[in-house]
Amino acid sequence: MTVSPFPSPVSQFPRPLLIRRLGRQRFETTWRAMEALTDARDDGTPDELWLLEHEPVFTLGQAGKPEHLLAPGDIPVVPTNRGGQVTYHGPGQIVGYPLFDLRRLGIGVREFVRRIEQVMIDAVADWNIVAERREGAPGIYVAGAKIGALGLRVRHGCTFHGLALNVAMDLEPFQRINPCGYKGLRVAQVLDLGGPSRLADVEDALVREFCRQFGFAARAADPVIPHSERGRTPASA
Repeated sequence: MTVSPFPSPVSQFPRPLLIRRLGRQRFETTWRAMEALTDARDDGTPDELWLLEHEPVFTLGQAGKPEHLLAPGDIPVVPTNRGGQVTYHGPGQIVGYPLFDLRRLGIGVREFVRRIEQVMIDAVADWNIVAERREGAPGIYVAGAKIGALGLRVRHGCTFHGLALNVAMDLEPFQRINPCGYKGLRVAQVLDLGGPSRLADVEDALVREFCRQFGFAARAADPVIPHSERGRTPASA
């Protein structure tokens, strides 16, 4: 594992981070639930990390340009209010939604982004995968190929949307877009680089690194989306 340049906040009593492992979910259901939780939270609302897979979907960020959708075919396209351009979500990719209060953590958006990138970098290092940042292009890359994407929204100092880490998935849909708005950008995944195919193994590494980066103590929560269970599909194996 690499040594993070971002030390965790020191606390004798780390704040809890509720971990919800939600299986496979429709993007729209999860998005609306994130917004509802964010709008309803107050100073006492604990921070949460949602880990899941999405049904196949292309999502367009606020800066998304239609010309980066080359041939979506039968995969739905959903415009969203996150940052960034177009990306693909599908089974075999871990999506992580950190629902954090940045004011309580005492950090700004730029540092938050860099810490999430470091979470992914340190997590994949468990399998000797050397990932790095690319200046001006959020996410993480291995030998120039993107393995982890990042798109966020901050409302009243609280975050939603988050990261997507390719683990063991069908990468073909990325050929139907210019990933993150970059023509010809190659994509990679953990399995092809010597890592595990089991998403739970990579989720465990992400949870550990989130706690280390932000000074949390993980606490398992019910595997149910707060505020909304509509549109839920069974969790994947």
